[in-house]
Amino acid sequence: MLLLATIAQTGCYLGHLAAGQARVMWARESIDDVLAEPTTPETVRTSLSLVDEVRAFAAGLGLDVGQQYRSYVDWDGDRILTTVVATEPGRIESRPFRFPLIGDVPYKGFFDRARAEREAESLRDQGLDVCLVAVPAYSTLGWLADPVTRPMLRGGPGPLVETLLHELVHATVFVKSQPDFNEGAASFFGEEASIRFFAERDRTRAAAERDRVADGRAVDREVVRLRDAIRRVYETDVGVDERAAARAQAEAEARARMAGLALRTREAGPLAARLRLNDACIALRGTYVGDLDRHARVLQQLGGDLGAYLTRLRAAAEAPDPRAAFFARSPRDEAAP
Repeated sequence: MLLLATIAQTGCYLGHLAAGQARVMWARESIDDVLAEPTTPETVRTSLSLVDEVRAFAAGLGLDVGQQYRSYVDWDGDRILTTVVATEPGRIESRPFRFPLIGDVPYKGFFDRARAEREAESLRDQGLDVCLVAVPAYSTLGWLADPVTRPMLRGGPGPLVETLLHELVHATVFVKSQPDFNEGAASFFGEEASIRFFAERDRTRAAAERDRVADGRAVDREVVRLRDAIRRVYETDVGVDERAAARAQAEAEARARMAGLALRTREAGPLAARLRLNDACIALRGTYVGDLDRHARVLQQLGGDLGAYLTRLRAAAEAPDPRAAFFARSPRDEAAP
C-alpha cells in the first residue's frame, strides 16, 4: 500500500492507476464480515455466498487461487475501470499500449471515467477509431489479493462465476505481450468452467448457464466473421469511397445475420441493432473470442478435461510463441478421429 501511495503522488498515468488501485484495496471488507452483516442486501448476499465455492472449484481444476476473492468492495456504478481501445485507419487490429511488466496490451484502463473520455477524444483527434468499454473486473495477476466488487454482481450468478474463473486464469497463466493468448484462453476457460460449476450444483441453473454461454458465442462468431470480412475489405486495392461502402455493406449483412439468430436468453433483433461494431470495438472483441473455435477443438481433443486444458496452457506459456504452441496438434491428436 505504501508503494501504491508513493506512485500515486507522481501525477502521471501510472500514478492515476496506483491511486485507483489503492482506493480499491483500502475499501476491501472480508466477505465473511459482509455476509454476517444483517443489513447486507439479499442480492449481494446470494452472490457472495457462491464465492468460496467458486474458489474451491477453481483450485480443484488447478487454478492458482491464493488469497484472491476473499474480500468485497462496495464500489458504486457499473464499472471499476473504463478502458480505451484504438485502431488505425484501414486496420482492424487494436493499436497496442505498452506497460511495465505486462508488455503490450490492446487497452488502456482508467479509474476516472472522465479521464478515459479525454484520452478517447485525444485519440480521435489523431484520426484513430476508438472504443470505450466499461470493465467490472480486472486481475492484478496474483500480485495483490483482488476483491469481488459490486459491479461484478450486476449480471447475476452466471456472469459472476464466469468472471471469477476468467480472472483466476490470468492469476495462474499470463504471458507478457500476448493478449490474444491470455484473453482468449481466460474467456473460453471461464465460460466452460462456469457451466461445469453449476452442473455440479443446480441442474436448472446449469441449463440456463449453457444457454447464456451458447448465445454469447453465437454472437461472437458473427463478430469474428465480420472482423475477417472487414480485414479483407481493407486489404483490397480500391478507393476510399469504395472501401467505406464495402465495409458498410459487410456490417449491414452481419447485423442481419445476428438479428436472425435463434437465441434463448436475448432478443436477437434489438441486440443486433445496438451492438457497437466500429473497428475498435470489433478489434477488442476479437482479442477475446477470435480463437473460440480453436479452443473448443483443443478441449475436445483433451476429452473435455479442463484440468488437462490448463496443464497444456501452462506448458504453452513457456514456448517462444505460446499461442502457436497451444494450438499445435500433438501426435496423439493427429491420431484422433
